[in-house]
Amino acid sequence: MTADTSAAFFEGLYQSDPDPWNFATDAYEQARYDAILRTVAEKRFQRAFEPGCSVGVLTEGLASICDEVCSIDISPSAVESARKRCRALANVDIQCGALPYAVPSGDFDLIVFSEIGYYFKEEQLNSLAAEFINKLRQDGVLLAAHWLGHSKDHLLSGDRVHQLLNEKEGLKHDYAERREEHGPGFRLDRWKRL
Repeated sequence: MTADTSAAFFEGLYQSDPDPWNFATDAYEQARYDAILRTVAEKRFQRAFEPGCSVGVLTEGLASICDEVCSIDISPSAVESARKRCRALANVDIQCGALPYAVPSGDFDLIVFSEIGYYFKEEQLNSLAAEFINKLRQDGVLLAAHWLGHSKDHLLSGDRVHQLLNEKEGLKHDYAERREEHGPGFRLDRWKRL
């Protein structure tokens, strides 16, 4: 990790602003959440994993389509906010932890990898993608969504994150969406495990 991708960096952001990216209020973020949920709403999932849950806005939405949602975030302050948001949802478990060390045990039929892929180096992301594939049940879904802009704290672009995921063996790409109407926008891709 670099200084800009460390636990201390992210905790500092949440200490200075409880929602540093305005996940709960920003129109861009709401559009991304809506696109993610629409893309996976064709069925109910048994068990989902959401790394980088931040303040739990997407977690709350995933709880409506999943029997169980396991979420993690690197920032204790973000985890506290997410737990407060989801406190009435018995099917949600939110823990403090960082990839690749805090992947919950067991397997999943949905993994939502959103807005955090660019904080990894290519080798790390390749290893993480392999672990995701191993954790997915047959026909399980991996969904990725990332901003298409540039930030000094990103190690990879959103496009590069998705390109690397698309090159992995064991996945079949079956949906793509790109939103760039009002600025950089985001990219969303869905794969199913073969």
